[in-house]
Amino acid sequence: MKEIVLDTETTGISIKEGHRIVEIGCIEMENLVPTKNKFHYYLNPERKVSEKAFEVHGYSDEFLSNQKKFSEISDDFLNFIKDKKLIIHNSEFDLSHLNNELKLLGKDKIDNEIVDTLTLARNKFPGSPVSLDALCKRFRIDNSNRAKHTALIDCDLLAKVYINLIDQKEPTFNLTETADEYESHGN
Repeated sequence: MKEIVLDTETTGISIKEGHRIVEIGCIEMENLVPTKNKFHYYLNPERKVSEKAFEVHGYSDEFLSNQKKFSEISDDFLNFIKDKKLIIHNSEFDLSHLNNELKLLGKDKIDNEIVDTLTLARNKFPGSPVSLDALCKRFRIDNSNRAKHTALIDCDLLAKVYINLIDQKEPTFNLTETADEYESHGN
């Protein structure tokens, strides 16, 4: 089964205030293992980035002004996610921005099956912090390279969080560790 871990960065929180997507990142997983297939673009939002958003992701108006527009990558994006389950942390936010971009182009809303890891985490750990950073800490996932929010780094972390949230062990290919674990169980 193929799934897509998806994240966006934006110019600000609210589409009602005209905020737009500045980065989109997707990592494909097959049977919970990341494939080599990724989809990633920085985007020209055709507007200024808010100060708060800049503090989160660090993408300047000058940098973004030289990037493609969503209209130029929308068909490739829709083909990449077609018929695949989407794994998103706080899907309401990302989908509202993605669907707004599609609406501006006269395209249909995303109708993929969605797994919202924020909802999964709230149900699994009621009353506990459920931000991506908090979940990385809970599951001992190294997020030290996440100085700023970036779509692909966040997708990579979210893939690991998702596997832990659904009680699947992340595949390990460290045979020494596996052998040590085997011996520690007295076999």
